[in-house]
Amino acid sequence: MRIGRIDGRLKLISGELALDVEAASDGRFSADPDQVFPLWPEFTAWAGRQSPGEGEPFTAAQVGPPLLWPAQVFGIGLNYRAHSEEAGVAKPPTSPAVFTKFASSITGPYDTVTLPSDKVDWEVELVAVIGERAYQVSEKDAWRHVAGLTVGQDLSERAVQLTGPVPQFSLGKSYPGFSPIGPVLVTPDEFSDPDDLALGCAVDGETLQDGRTKDLIFSVPELVARLSAVLPLLPGDLIFTGTPSGVGMARDPQRYLKPGTTLVSTIEGIGELRNPLVGP
Repeated sequence: MRIGRIDGRLKLISGELALDVEAASDGRFSADPDQVFPLWPEFTAWAGRQSPGEGEPFTAAQVGPPLLWPAQVFGIGLNYRAHSEEAGVAKPPTSPAVFTKFASSITGPYDTVTLPSDKVDWEVELVAVIGERAYQVSEKDAWRHVAGLTVGQDLSERAVQLTGPVPQFSLGKSYPGFSPIGPVLVTPDEFSDPDDLALGCAVDGETLQDGRTKDLIFSVPELVARLSAVLPLLPGDLIFTGTPSGVGMARDPQRYLKPGTTLVSTIEGIGELRNPLVGP
């Protein structure tokens, strides 16, 4: 199943067609995509009986983020070995490096992003969305708590992020527009292997990152288990699972995003973000 926000409304997606959920369910489910996650088991049971192909055509200009106001947004740092190495970390972490991103940074898959400085870096990421409350769940049971997967960018203003004496990860990664997600949410059963997906990003046709999620140090199920060992994960929560190697800060010379370009972020089986970049 694929769901998305089309003209601000929850839709079931099939190719280029979108079925309005509120209308098709006779008001059983809200038009607001954020409201479906607390009802996820009930919603998926209903959605499995529908025919999304009966929907209406839509265009990219109508598509927004799959959800806008999650209760919690987690970010995971240094979760690919090659990225850990390029960051100068001698040994891969033995536990996830967790930070938060603020929900006001979420934007759509095709929205324009304003760069607040000349130190903004790219980080394409697989984003897991929680569907059922998870607290102290095991790794083997974790996937059933995941509503689906989407594409994300963990944009990072490196000067703010690394201002000391203690790094400010959450602030540096939470400017408006710094968390594009979309274009759809895809349930795990849609993938032959949800733990091995190609992902990458490019600027104006130049590839900047190219990796596979099988190279995650901590997989989606392990992240759900480790996070939920400490606190409840709530329906609609986002987990930005980490980025592969190729970020701008690790290059020699360092390189950052520039106004007037377009950042394209892609994950196999989900789709792409295409965010034009402008100056302040």
